[in-house]
Amino acid sequence: MRVLDFSGVKVKWLGHDSYRFEFGDKILYIDPYEVKVHDKADIILITHGHYDHCSIPDLKKLVKEDTIIITTPDTTSKLSGKVIGGHMELAKPGAKFDVKGVKIKAVHAYNIDKPFHPKENEWVGYIFEINNIKFYHAGDTDFIPEMADVIADVAFLPVSGTYVMTADEAVQAVKKIRPKVAIPMHYGKIVGEESDAIRFKQKAEGCRVEIME
Repeated sequence: MRVLDFSGVKVKWLGHDSYRFEFGDKILYIDPYEVKVHDKADIILITHGHYDHCSIPDLKKLVKEDTIIITTPDTTSKLSGKVIGGHMELAKPGAKFDVKGVKIKAVHAYNIDKPFHPKENEWVGYIFEINNIKFYHAGDTDFIPEMADVIADVAFLPVSGTYVMTADEAVQAVKKIRPKVAIPMHYGKIVGEESDAIRFKQKAEGCRVEIME
């Protein structure tokens, strides 16, 4: 599995929307799902309660006593008593956290023309800063107006359509966000193919696009 290094932040794609970030002696996961690596996490970010983003079996593998889990309120009953150790912080759009030296902000993630991720659910993506690099994980979302306010060096964007924005819509998101690097996600497991990522790379302009393996 290829690793990208951003100023000492080593990033692995674990499939679907799931990523592992290693920096110094810290490890951060986002939406761990069907992970094959089992190192314990210092920080886990969960974008919403769907099973492929808030996976109890995966959290049980990764959580240790002092793990901080930042998650949405809809997941609390699902997680309660089932994840041993760790501490939960609840996120809604606009919430900010400073966890183990990582500045984190929850931002909007929702569907505009489909019913799977309603705006009123207040599910999220995350912007977080490590080693002066700002990362944006969009979560399960369409191309939404709030993306105009996102400032990020590296943007992880869904491209598969059906439940999230299409590759062409993700290209529009890049034009708004203007990251230095864009990384397509949300394909290859439940919905979407590598061809969606390739289409995104072919059409995105003004930034480097990395298709991770």
